[in-house]
Order: sequence, then C-alpha cells, then structure tokens
Amino acid sequence: MVVGAFPIAKMLYLGVRQLSKPVANRIKAGARRSEFFKNYICLPPAQAYHWIEMRTKMRIMGFRGSVIKPLNEEAAAELGAELLGEAIIFIIGGGCMVLEYSRQATNSRRKEEELAQNINNLQTQLGELALATETLDAQIREVNRLLLSLPVAPSTK
Repeated sequence: MVVGAFPIAKMLYLGVRQLSKPVANRIKAGARRSEFFKNYICLPPAQAYHWIEMRTKMRIMGFRGSVIKPLNEEAAAELGAELLGEAIIFIIGGGCMVLEYSRQATNSRRKEEELAQNINNLQTQLGELALATETLDAQIREVNRLLLSLPVAPSTK
C-alpha cells in the first residue's frame, strides 16, 4: 500500500458530508425559533410545496379545480424547516460533488500535460538520434570513399 496515494481529499469530503446533517438540524432548530426566519424563509416555500403537492395529488385522483387550503402556521413552519434542512444537505452534497469533479479534472489535466511533455521529449530525442544516424552514415560514406581512392598495393607472391 502506498502511503502517498491515500485519498485525503475524499476523507475530507466525507467528513464535510457527515457534518452537514447536524449543521442542518441546528439551522432547522434556529429557523423554528426565529420569527423572521420562520415567516420569510420557511413558510413561503412550505406553502408552495404543499400547494404543488396537493394540486398534483388532486389531479392524479381526478379532482380538477378543487380549492386547496393552506397549511396552518405550525405545520408550515415544520415543513419549511424540513425543506430547508434537506436543501442544505443537498447543497453541501452538490458542493462536494463539484469539488471532487474539479479535483479529478485537475488531476486528469495534469496527467495529460505530463504525457504530452513525455511525448515531446521522446520526439526531440528521436530527432537527435536521426541526426546522429545521418552524421554517422555520412562519415561511413566518407571513409568508404577514402578507402576506395587508396591505390591498390601489388600483391607479393
């Protein structure tokens, strides 16, 4: 097992995701206590969610045009707090996914750049070797030419 390859970033993301549930619960509890938060943050989405849900159920069951009563304030505050908590968890999870994607893309880009650099180095070396081969070939031709231009010594018998 390679110690350097330990996925520290993945452990960090997992920790953030594990901590998101208690954070969301604390925010929900604060939302239930605060009048401003309850009236302007929790109630409107809860009422909208209730209206959409009930409208959809009524249409599925075949009741068209039925009047949908809004939730009472306590039930709407509770539903709004739950929606807020789920939204926070969803946003944190989505953020972790975006960060992981970004990290993977960075790693992939770095590997591609290293590969391109290696290919460039190999092409440079190949060019240098081709030049060295041509130089040696020219030297061999020159030696052969010099050898052929030497006078032939008479053979002694």
